[in-house]
Amino acid sequence: MDKIDRMRAFAQVAKNASFTIAAQRMGRSPRLVSKYVADLESALGVQLLNRTTRSVSLTDAGVTYLEQCEPLLDGFDELEERVRNEQASLRGAIHISAPTGFGTLRLVPSLARFTKKHPNVELDLQFSDRRVSIIEESLDLAIRIGPMRDSSLKVRQLGRMPLVVCASPAYLERAGTPSHPRALTNHESILDSNMSETSVWRFNINQQEEAVQVNGRFRVNAPAGSARLAAAGAGIARCPSYTVAAAIESGDLVELFAENRVSPYIVAALFPQNRHLTTRVRTLIDHLVDDPELCPF
Repeated sequence: MDKIDRMRAFAQVAKNASFTIAAQRMGRSPRLVSKYVADLESALGVQLLNRTTRSVSLTDAGVTYLEQCEPLLDGFDELEERVRNEQASLRGAIHISAPTGFGTLRLVPSLARFTKKHPNVELDLQFSDRRVSIIEESLDLAIRIGPMRDSSLKVRQLGRMPLVVCASPAYLERAGTPSHPRALTNHESILDSNMSETSVWRFNINQQEEAVQVNGRFRVNAPAGSARLAAAGAGIARCPSYTVAAAIESGDLVELFAENRVSPYIVAALFPQNRHLTTRVRTLIDHLVDDPELCPF
């Protein structure tokens, strides 16, 4: 039995905390995956996993072994890919997470351009407006917008995303147009619950960043939802520019305080620090960095 198969089975079980899920990902039976792990433990003379009828967890030795074997497995995959494809024809799957709105509107067209160049690459896209764990979800890559808080991940900047404050002409006619960012305290604001400061909006006023307290009846966990509510006249929203650019161009929304914008959010690709990137993932990241249509703001 191949030691690489044993290591790969153990790593999949450890990352998914399940023999069944690991077997599905490997295309093997749960019984065979269990045998691989048992044979690995027997060969090492240590127990790597705690098993109960309801859960699977790592022992201390298992934690150490997983940290050391994952880079080896990644390096082995990279070696095979380079030899097999000679970096000319990429193949294999890439698992990606991205925010729903940005993923649908901006990322998908860029990925379509990438797959035209590399038709043997498979893309598994998972759209979510929550911050998923790259490690726990067994992802190769996550696209995120905003402050990059997770220091355990490597970050590759893809572009910049301005935040735009806007409202519909109907709302402004009904409630009046605020003359200054501080006047927002007297208006109905649409709050994005994904933001770290849900009820605080920041503006550049007299060359200094100033926080303005805002209030509103609507809390939304997706930027596209905030943009639609604003276009419907429900209040004033602050949204990433990709969600409102078309509506502002058509006149359905009006931008407020363009001269007071703060520094744009960062759009970035994140991936694990201790994982050696395969050629296909590294090539995709390079494509996203170089694609001028991904973040044309």
